[in-house]
Amino acid sequence: MSEIQTDNAGTSASPGGRVAVVALGGNALIADVEHQSVEDQFERMRQTAEPLVDMVEAGWRIAVTHGNGPQVGVCLLTNELARAMVDEVPMEVCVADTQGSLGYMIQQQLQNAFARRGSPRTVATVITQVVVDPHDEAYRQPTKPVGSWYDEERARQYAAERGWTVSEDAGRGWRRVVASPRPLEIVEVDAIGALVRAGFIVVSAGGGGIPVVRDAEGLLHGSAAVIDKDHASSLLAEGIGADLLLISTGVEKVALRYRQPDQIDLDQLSVAEAERYLQEGHFASGSMRPKIEASIRFVRHTGKQALITSPEAIGRALCCETGTWIVP
Repeated sequence: MSEIQTDNAGTSASPGGRVAVVALGGNALIADVEHQSVEDQFERMRQTAEPLVDMVEAGWRIAVTHGNGPQVGVCLLTNELARAMVDEVPMEVCVADTQGSLGYMIQQQLQNAFARRGSPRTVATVITQVVVDPHDEAYRQPTKPVGSWYDEERARQYAAERGWTVSEDAGRGWRRVVASPRPLEIVEVDAIGALVRAGFIVVSAGGGGIPVVRDAEGLLHGSAAVIDKDHASSLLAEGIGADLLLISTGVEKVALRYRQPDQIDLDQLSVAEAERYLQEGHFASGSMRPKIEASIRFVRHTGKQALITSPEAIGRALCCETGTWIVP
């Protein structure tokens, strides 16, 4: 493996230290289906906080992003159950709500982790809007399942009454599907970058950001869609001039033929190699594919590097002992 341009005590061209965007996967907050309560999520985040604190103490300045799929699902289910009593919360407001609640959870556990080490730091959550194109192809063919499962009759009824697009999902029933357009612009990017450079740990772009569109006058309006968290994290990393995009997920390394007898773990991928493996269909669209695509974008646009690994392995991965690096 060629030399990786990072180490635990190095310096960076970024003023005040190296900057990383750390994209936390769903396992950073929910370990498994048996541990999804709010209390479980706080405990899981307490564990996840430790390697992030290690990064900061090693000289990194970090912006943390995160997913919110299960939490938005709860918001949509609440809509369903309380429909006769309260007004429905729109999809994009559910994203905003979970940015706030998960931001609180993440920042508290990070602050507590610093406090336990006698090194208090300030963590701030920025409610983040992300501009998408209202003419994105994803709006013409929504594919992202959200919310509850229904039988076909109920799903089609809701489609007619509420203007939903519905589809059968994985043999488990019918669900609402929404668009997942590509992120184009992070509205609060300058604020996030300024906070990071000032030494704050920043939680931002939760759930891929609140999807918004600009009208002809340049005014912002929410959109009933969801944005991929990894693509938004790549855009954020580029926008704040990060030295590293670190995508945390459920495995230590990216693999070819995952969970097959001839699985091959990958230590390092060039952009060209990563693109070839994508074309060959090695990475599933619902799991590793968006992580690889986001890494390719960041590396190609910046000339920097990306790292994919599990939360527990972040420290060792930064020392090139594990993880998968994507390099120019």
